[in-house]
Amino acid sequence: MDNKGSAVHIEAWSTGDLDLLRAANAPELMAHLGGPESEEQLVARHRRYLDLSTDTSGKGRMYRIVATGSGETLGNVGFWEQLWRGEPVYEAGWTVLPGFQGRGVATAATLAVADAARAVRRHRYLHAFPSVANAASNGVCRRAGFTAMGECEVEYPPGNPLQVNDWRLDLHPTDHSG
Repeated sequence: MDNKGSAVHIEAWSTGDLDLLRAANAPELMAHLGGPESEEQLVARHRRYLDLSTDTSGKGRMYRIVATGSGETLGNVGFWEQLWRGEPVYEAGWTVLPGFQGRGVATAATLAVADAARAVRRHRYLHAFPSVANAASNGVCRRAGFTAMGECEVEYPPGNPLQVNDWRLDLHPTDHSG
């Protein structure tokens, strides 16, 4: 539940979720991520998400965002390992389908995925890197309690420079052992 009252939960990515990736591949949803992907790229992404879902080493996990009660699929969210400025961290990302945006779904799902990453106890920080032009995703980071670390440039997709905000959430603020 988030501050707007969105009752959602997250469920592990499964073989039947390729259609969710296709739905999330809409131009308006991919505008800040280099544009829509080809079918081959979507199938490859789906395989990576499935691999994360079966990984038991703590490298990350992808989820489907589900409305509690109706069971309707609202989008996806996940976290994965990343090397950021020489430090191993988790990175988070999410997509909420157009009919469910503006209802607090992304914030609630991001809080849930932060809890999942925290439970692994593998990395101290969870980062998110929304485009500086993506006001909605930057708002999600703010509402989910991330700290703004500043602007930077990343490549996403590879070969495409993207100006982003680096947001960081301390997963273990009282435990500084890792």
